[in-house]
Amino acid sequence: MTDIPIAPPDEQPPVSLAAAARPYDPPETPASLEAPESPESPDAPDEALEPARTGGSAAQDFDPPKCYPVRDKLLSVLDLLHRFTDKKWERNGMSRLADLHLKVGEPARFRLDGDLIPMDKAAPLTKEVAKQLLYPLLRSDQIEKLEREYPQDVDAAFHIEEEGGMNFRINAFHDRDGVACVIRSLPRTVPSMETLGFPDEEVLHSILHLSQGLVVITGITGSGKSTTISSLLSELNRTENLRIITLEDPIEFVMKNEKCLVSQREVGLHTPTFHGGLRSALREDPDVILVGEIRDTETATLALTAAETGHLVFTTLHTRDTKGVVTRIVDLFPAERSKEVMSQLSFSLAYVIAQKLVPRSDGKGRVATYEVLKNVPAVGNLIRTGNWHQIYATIQLSARDHMISMEKHLTQLVARGVISRETAVQYANDPSQIVFGANGQPAPAA
Repeated sequence: MTDIPIAPPDEQPPVSLAAAARPYDPPETPASLEAPESPESPDAPDEALEPARTGGSAAQDFDPPKCYPVRDKLLSVLDLLHRFTDKKWERNGMSRLADLHLKVGEPARFRLDGDLIPMDKAAPLTKEVAKQLLYPLLRSDQIEKLEREYPQDVDAAFHIEEEGGMNFRINAFHDRDGVACVIRSLPRTVPSMETLGFPDEEVLHSILHLSQGLVVITGITGSGKSTTISSLLSELNRTENLRIITLEDPIEFVMKNEKCLVSQREVGLHTPTFHGGLRSALREDPDVILVGEIRDTETATLALTAAETGHLVFTTLHTRDTKGVVTRIVDLFPAERSKEVMSQLSFSLAYVIAQKLVPRSDGKGRVATYEVLKNVPAVGNLIRTGNWHQIYATIQLSARDHMISMEKHLTQLVARGVISRETAVQYANDPSQIVFGANGQPAPAA
């Protein structure tokens, strides 16, 4: 087979793609995704964009090589990223494509409505092509981490300045086949609170009027936690005169100063650690602090202290429900400090919101489902005394305080025809709490 000629980037030798061009014919769409439009198409991306890389070097022309064979074309990473802006895959202004996966020996794949789908007639990636697709998105120090004898994983952000803007979060790593990465597309604009699909918007307005306290958004990876927090911060930025400091790894949504004064700091670039940046933030007169994730005891201690001392603190955790946030935070500390932490958490915690993205019944996209825990006196007492197993029952009985269980929100979506009954049972934390009456309408179990 004849080698396919490549237009290499500056200071890089030509790369042979004979192996990459061997035939690959996955099933038809939706089992596979079609290739992006041809560069000659009027809808094709501009090949000379100037991205503003978060924390990157000075601006320079962004002209990645066209090196990836898809059908009868050679595509660049920019061509692949523009797939996220194709209106064919949008619903309510949001792309149904969430992630781009690159792995040596496999074709590029996109996550569509939760399913990982290979591109139609795309060649398996070689080691050289994988690097030519990934490395233009990274800074030189991040590339150096991947090229070490003992490589390190790299978290990075990438932002392209064009009409509407394009934001991406990147995790690059090595597996047994070579370099690999997952590139997550973030919404081109932060969605408004009204479009989040929240079951009770009174909760969101209540959070926005907090003067202090800890607000935790929890859920599995890819459940939309960052989008929810960014929507809340965007609303504060638009309506209040506050000082907002964010600590993120990496920066995902770029916030411009409106009524608020905003400082966004990237862990590893502007501050070495979350707890180091949080300690500094407490001396910088903040009103609102975003801690991207609580990962260790020191960060948890500082976040609780900040929430107690007159600051509104937002953060995320990875748990399946609201009760799991309490256990996760307490478990970060040694056993001898448990009572102290439970007491501190019972006073500093304001809200916990757990969320999931579940498939719609029409097969066109996903919808967010929520569980809301508000720290009313009864909940604070359960946290302080360690009776966490009673938290779920308290949520079920506290609708007047605008709390809602995941199961109740799922049944509401079934009643509205947004999701199927099978989906509700599949995504429930406790399927036994979902029952259906004789008329087919769902109702929570007693």
